[in-house]
Amino acid sequence: MGTTFAIDFIPVDEDGRSAPWTWRAVAATERPETFVGFGTDVMAPAAGRIVVTHDGEDDHAARRSQLTLPAYMAGQPRRIRGGAGAIAGNHVVVAIGGNGPYVLVAHLRQGSVSVAVGDVVERGQVIGHCGNSGNSTQPHVHVQVTDSIDWPRAHGLPLAFQTAAGIELPGETQIIRSATTGGSP
Repeated sequence: MGTTFAIDFIPVDEDGRSAPWTWRAVAATERPETFVGFGTDVMAPAAGRIVVTHDGEDDHAARRSQLTLPAYMAGQPRRIRGGAGAIAGNHVVVAIGGNGPYVLVAHLRQGSVSVAVGDVVERGQVIGHCGNSGNSTQPHVHVQVTDSIDWPRAHGLPLAFQTAAGIELPGETQIIRSATTGGSP
């Protein structure tokens, strides 16, 4: 399965919150614009060639409240039938080599994809902005590495990070600091 080693990056503030805590977080949907990461730059995680772009999916309401999740889950079959755009939302795929591996960067903000198929990108180059499109309950960026872009047949590959300590595989719920806050992408 292509999502085997996928990672969701949820931008948080200094208190570890993705958005301010209000009554809407408990009982209603929230505007994606109220989230820390919404609209922030998303950079290419590796150098390569752009092989897929998709833009135009709406950024929908965020859902942190358990009360709002049943209605969201009821829409899951429709999203699955809608294909890659409905699941990944606005997204970009970078081919690291001639025949992969491939890095999918998904849930970008509508209208923010800034690269085109065939473009060559460098690691760290802005490719879009964090959004809440596709199969997403709050603004975040989904990243997965696969051996193919034939999504039903793709196999996930581990995603590692170059840090000051060397190559690292992140742990579950690990907070990764960006270069601007003292860490390294």
